[in-house]
Amino acid sequence: MFYSHSTSLIDNQSAIEQHWQSCTKGNITTPFGEIFYLRQIPKHAKYTLLLVNGRIESAYKYKELLWELGNNNIGVVTFDHPGQGFSSRLLANRQIGHIDHFKQYREVLEQIISKQVLPYTNNWLFLAHSMGGAIVRNYLAHTPNTTAKGAFLSAPMFAINTAPYPVWFAKWVANAACKLGQSQQFAIGQQPYQSKPFSDNELTGCSVRYQQFRSLYDTCNVLQLGGVSFGWLYAALAETANTNKQQISIPISIASAEHDSIVNSDAHSRFAARQEQCFVKTYPGKHELLCEIDAIRQAVLTQCYEFAESVTLKETGS
Repeated sequence: MFYSHSTSLIDNQSAIEQHWQSCTKGNITTPFGEIFYLRQIPKHAKYTLLLVNGRIESAYKYKELLWELGNNNIGVVTFDHPGQGFSSRLLANRQIGHIDHFKQYREVLEQIISKQVLPYTNNWLFLAHSMGGAIVRNYLAHTPNTTAKGAFLSAPMFAINTAPYPVWFAKWVANAACKLGQSQQFAIGQQPYQSKPFSDNELTGCSVRYQQFRSLYDTCNVLQLGGVSFGWLYAALAETANTNKQQISIPISIASAEHDSIVNSDAHSRFAARQEQCFVKTYPGKHELLCEIDAIRQAVLTQCYEFAESVTLKETGS
């Protein structure tokens, strides 16, 4: 398998950009506005990954990974969630991350699958990160007859780190604020987008990938998104409370981060213990395992590739 390395990432920018330009990009219309998508499925792809990214993220952030997948003859479809990236924002204040109900994310995901995955392949599985993992779990809980072969989840948001407040208190405050008409306002402690120095970041131990991420968001204002609204917080806490209540019918593989301060990693093993086909492997990294230092990132992607090959059809083409 081909793996990208941080030491040569700058030198490979031209090739990465050329691959990005070769991908099919566009928008689909949904009840939640225009949703940006990207699709690149080679004629004889090994399989296709539906990349479901996390909060504040965009397909643009994953250019390196998309290039890497292309070099490995792996198809990919990805998109920007409603309210972030190049998709329509849901509030006049573009800095507030908001959603009314978590099922809105699922409804957009269903449209992406219907319009950008199924017409092109039947040999596909999920690759999801953080909030994307929670969205995929929600989808799978409501879609037992999915055609997806499996789901690889990177640091999935199965429980949110609400420190210094306990989860029950954060949920109570968010619910109270929503009932008082504050659902579309920043939750307590949340603020507009801020570019933090690498030394203060909670996302990755890779300075090269972190600086690329910050440079992208600092120069492309449309991608910037700040903290969450009371409405998003209540919807997300209500969703994660349901994480262990349903059995998922397809195989799942989870990469968990030992030093994760964004989500509660203990929830990954609790979820896996209730599933018949779920495996968890823990890595000594921070939350963004797909953007970590090379040794960790390559190990995570190897887990993903091996899982994908074990659950997808063996014949080439689809």
